[in-house]
Amino acid sequence: MSGEEWEKWIADPASALRDDEAAGRLKKAESAVRPGMRNSVRIVAGARRSRRLRVPQGLTVRPTSEMVREAIFNSLGPITGMAVLDLFAGTGAMGLEALSRGAEACVFVEQDRRVAEVLRQNIRDLDYEAESRVVVADYAAALQDIRRSGRRFDLLFIDPPYKMLPEAEVTLEPLIPPVMHAGGVAVLESERGSHPSLGAVPVFDRVYGDTRVTMVVIGGEAQSSGPERED
Repeated sequence: MSGEEWEKWIADPASALRDDEAAGRLKKAESAVRPGMRNSVRIVAGARRSRRLRVPQGLTVRPTSEMVREAIFNSLGPITGMAVLDLFAGTGAMGLEALSRGAEACVFVEQDRRVAEVLRQNIRDLDYEAESRVVVADYAAALQDIRRSGRRFDLLFIDPPYKMLPEAEVTLEPLIPPVMHAGGVAVLESERGSHPSLGAVPVFDRVYGDTRVTMVVIGGEAQSSGPERED
């Protein structure tokens, strides 16, 4: 995405969701979701508490469970006014949860176009078009474009397919700092046996069932006397 496109989004965040092409694809997204939204997850807290998110049917999407999302946001504390980046966004559960809890804006990055259409529908259902931007691109390419745009974030969610995490972590480590404000927090989800860190010292490391949640501070010193760990 060019710097001009980012400037356009900053001036009019909803433009990408209102264009004719996106509107046409949104209709097709309905067919990828089970009738009645039985295949769905809920927003846990905030302005859109208990609102349901659509989950694509038959696609490799693994939304963060409500229990794990609640634990993550309880650990983060207040996020009012933060700029959020949701990599590997899928249904958008993490970014939309952040918006519901008071984040100012969220950029969602999702490579799969079919999944991205369901994500756009979730954004529209929750009436967060003005606060959201969906980037359909490979995560590395998206981060490079974001870096060129000069946009920076306070909070980053990283939840790739578990099998690709080791490769993704190597790629992400040099790409993340330039798009984060000093002291920004990255939240990584992985399988319980993994120990991702993006080359930083974790300030939070807990296991919930089969999921490990690790938090690291990007640029600037951690506001913690030491990492909170659970092995």
